[in-house]
Amino acid sequence: MSILLIRHGETALNAARVVQPADTPLSERGAAQAAALARRLADFGIAAILSSDLPRAAQTAAPLSELTGRVVNTSALLQERNLGELRGRAYDTLGFDPIRRDEAPAGGESTPDFERRVARAFDELSRWRARIDGPLAVFTHGLVIRVMLQHHARFAGKAEPPERLANTSLTILSAGAPFVVELLNCASHLEGAVYGDDSRSLAGL
Repeated sequence: MSILLIRHGETALNAARVVQPADTPLSERGAAQAAALARRLADFGIAAILSSDLPRAAQTAAPLSELTGRVVNTSALLQERNLGELRGRAYDTLGFDPIRRDEAPAGGESTPDFERRVARAFDELSRWRARIDGPLAVFTHGLVIRVMLQHHARFAGKAEPPERLANTSLTILSAGAPFVVELLNCASHLEGAVYGDDSRSLAGL
């Protein structure tokens, strides 16, 4: 009866540390990661699937939809933070970390605006979860999950949101408030070459 927060699979641009345009698709490895995740979740009794409408998230949700017969419902509220004119540029050429800057890049979102949108997204997925009988699988992006964990969930003990979230990592929240974190950033379904080198990837890549 829980909420499953899932980061999208690998893309060629997140592997290359490039700020991703909205239309970035999964790489071949990312598609394999999505298939591995779907196999892991096939027997979870998923009652509904909600996804960001960006291709890399919706494509990650597709294998689970095929295995379970659940339709992929999409929401623009679950999109990654819009970094505007920085999209398509390599992080290493910027001279700063745009994720840690609160101000909006030209054509993009400020941190406060992004966090307000994520709050609306969390309200939406909470309503989804309340009206279904079983777990809700939510496919979204690294920064979205981090903000949800920081502002809308509760950790047991001294745990806190990780700096990095692995591609197709699984984070599980309890079904209702205070939305306790039951599993954090787990990618045990990935092995060998399918895992990839995610060690340098920032949560929002």
